[in-house]
Amino acid sequence: MQKIVDVGEAIRHPLRLKIIHLLSQREWHVYELAKTLNVSRQVLYLHLKRLEKAGFVEGDLRLEADDMGGKNFYRLKEFKVELGIDDLDEIF
Repeated sequence: MQKIVDVGEAIRHPLRLKIIHLLSQREWHVYELAKTLNVSRQVLYLHLKRLEKAGFVEGDLRLEADDMGGKNFYRLKEFKVELGIDDLDEIF
């Protein structure tokens, strides 16, 4: 049941739906995605973590040879959201 709650919470926010849409097109660097969405990286990370918890996205930290720090990239995972009456009967 917790998985259903996590999925519902993940997709209920309009910004998270927009993130899912953008990530469906390609992988994004966090800085670039935040700039495109016109939000701070801190706000974006909060939304990405919620989507990650629900199994929609996954992140990848990459170390660049010319950069001492890492760069975070996110991509959409394959998913299908479906909930029927029979599923509810099984839960309750």
